[in-house]
Amino acid sequence: MSENPFGRIADDGTVYAKLPDGGEKAVGQWAAGDPEAGLQYYRRRYLDLIVEADLALKRIKGGQATPEQAVSAAERLRAAVVDPSGIGDLAVLEQKAGSLEEQAKLRREKLAEEKQAAKEASLAKRTEIADKAQQWAGSDRWKAGGQAFRDLLDEWKKLPRFDRKLEQEQWERFSAARTEFDRRRKAFFSDLKEQNAQGAIEKEALVRRAEALADSTDWGTTSRIYRDLMTQWKAAPRAAKEVDDALWQRFRAAQDKFFGARDAKDAEQNASEAVNLAKKEALLTRAEALVPPSDHDKARREFRAILNEWDDIGHVPRTKKAGIERRLRAVEKQISKSERDHWRRTDPATRDRASATAASFRDSLAKQEKELEAARASGNTKKAADIEKSMATTRMLLQAAEGALG
Repeated sequence: MSENPFGRIADDGTVYAKLPDGGEKAVGQWAAGDPEAGLQYYRRRYLDLIVEADLALKRIKGGQATPEQAVSAAERLRAAVVDPSGIGDLAVLEQKAGSLEEQAKLRREKLAEEKQAAKEASLAKRTEIADKAQQWAGSDRWKAGGQAFRDLLDEWKKLPRFDRKLEQEQWERFSAARTEFDRRRKAFFSDLKEQNAQGAIEKEALVRRAEALADSTDWGTTSRIYRDLMTQWKAAPRAAKEVDDALWQRFRAAQDKFFGARDAKDAEQNASEAVNLAKKEALLTRAEALVPPSDHDKARREFRAILNEWDDIGHVPRTKKAGIERRLRAVEKQISKSERDHWRRTDPATRDRASATAASFRDSLAKQEKELEAARASGNTKKAADIEKSMATTRMLLQAAEGALG
C-alpha cells in the first residue's frame, strides 16, 4: 500500500481520497505499476482543479468572466469535494469555491450598479433628445430642422433599452415634436407653392411689360416706368427658383436693351453738346470783345448776329449752360447800359435839363462862398462849419450834373 496525507492506493490498486470529514472515498483504480506514480497521477488531477479554480478567480476579479461562469466553476469544485477525482486537500477546493461564489456576488452587485447607471444615463440621454426635439418643433429652419431630427433619431436608436415605460414617455415627446415640425413644414411648403405660382403669374406680367418697352425712345417716361416695374418686381412674391431666375433674366435683358440704347443716345448727345459748347464759347469771346462799345449801333448789330448764331447752335451740357448764358446776358447788359448812358449824354432835352441843373448848383455854390466869407469875418465858427458841409454837398451834386453833360 502507498499513501500521503490526502489519499492512498490500496494493495488491490483502489485509489482513495481523504474527505474533509475524515472519511475517504474511492476515486479510481491504479494497476499500471508503481503506486507512487499513481499517487502523483491523481495528485495532478487535483492540481488541475486548483489551476482551474485560480484561473476562474482571476477572470471574475478582472471582469473577464460573468457571475454565472464563476458560480458554475464553484459548483464544479464543490462537486469535486463530494465526488473527488484526484488526491489533494479538498478543503482548499471548498475555500476556493467559496471565494468564487463571493466574487460572483460582488460582480453581480457591480453589474447591477453599472446597469442602473447605464439605465439612468440612457434615460437622461433620451430626455435630452426629446428636449432638443421640442426646441426644434417650432423652428422655421426647415432644412436644418429636418437634419436635426434625423440625427436625433439616429442617436435614439443607438441607445440601450432598459425601462420600456419611461423610455416610451420620452419617445412620445420626441415623436410629437417631430410630427409638429413636419406638419408646419408641410404647411409652409404648401403655402410657398401657392405663393410661387402667384409670383410666377405676377412676374410674367412684369416681364411682358418690360419687353414691350425695350425698343422705346421716349427716354424719360420709359425710364420712370422701368423704375416702377422694378419696384413692383421687388414687391411681388418669389416664384420657384428656376422659374424666378429665368423670368429675371428676361426682365433684366429688356432693361439692359432699353438703357443700353439710352446710354448710347446720351453718349452721342454728349459729344454733340461738347461741340456746341465750343462754338458758343467762341461766340462769347466775340461778344465780350464788343464791350465797352465805341460804336453803339455797330455793337448792337453784331450782338444780334451773335444771338442768331447762338440760337442755331443747339444744346450744350447742362452743367455749362447756366454759366455761358450768364456771361452772354452780362454782355447784353453792358451794351444796353452803355447805350442808355450815351443817349442821356446826347439827348437835347436831357442836356438842357442837366445844363440848367448844373447852373443852379453853381449859383448856389457862389452864394454859399459869400456866406462863408461873412461868417468867418464875424468870427461865427459854428455857422462857418455848417456852410462848409453844405458846400461839400453842393459840389457833389454839381459834379454829377456836369457828368450827365458828358
